[in-house]
Amino acid sequence: MSLRVLVGVKRVIDYAVKIRVRPDKLGVVTDGVKHSMNPFDEIAVEEAVRLKEKKIAKEIIAISCGPPKCQETLRTALAMGVDRGIHVEIPDAEFQNVLPFHISKILAKIAQDEQADLLILGKQAIDDDCNQTGQMTAAHLDWAQGAFASEITLDDGHLVVVREVDGGLETIRIKMPAVVTADLRLNEPRYATLPNIMKAKKKPIAKKTPADFGVDITPKIEIIKVEDPPVRDAGVKVETVEDLIGKLKEAGVV
Repeated sequence: MSLRVLVGVKRVIDYAVKIRVRPDKLGVVTDGVKHSMNPFDEIAVEEAVRLKEKKIAKEIIAISCGPPKCQETLRTALAMGVDRGIHVEIPDAEFQNVLPFHISKILAKIAQDEQADLLILGKQAIDDDCNQTGQMTAAHLDWAQGAFASEITLDDGHLVVVREVDGGLETIRIKMPAVVTADLRLNEPRYATLPNIMKAKKKPIAKKTPADFGVDITPKIEIIKVEDPPVRDAGVKVETVEDLIGKLKEAGVV
């Protein structure tokens, strides 16, 4: 079986950056802040590239939705081994109000247009932690889905997905085409080598807009306020078990 694989990549604030709330309390500071590919999406890209190395995938297409700087994220995916990219450009001011619902509709339309066999996404983005896009995309397409995947294998035209669930691991066998969302233990993403980074500059990236796919990105929710979590009180040391019980009683724990 030779698959056409789509993979979603999102540009997010780098995981090592300390998040700061904007003065207007309507979002977080993004200007002048380091961004990178969402870590779970890196895992999704790595899995797609491994499928191609095993001759299971014939082509990998990376998709990113957002402002012009998303092309940097797409170039990273291309340097990791993706064949071509699709950038669905959404101005920064509008992108702040775009929801997983909108992105899932765009991804579903691209999957249909590209006649994809498999769509791999990160299980969630580390900026909003929604964990919705993959499941919604599968619903729009009426495709099978394997969320929170820690292992993927092909078996007679079906996908066997080992899923991470609260009680441990669940193994499912799903029909193709399918949507899979990558969990942390699916693989260890590779670093792009310098020769591949240079090659990535020549790989094509198609520029599109949500309107090209008939998707209306009008906001469906309004952000009222964004604020820092409350500061936790400092802990205290106790000398004896009796002191500990006394403190727990004061706190209403016992």
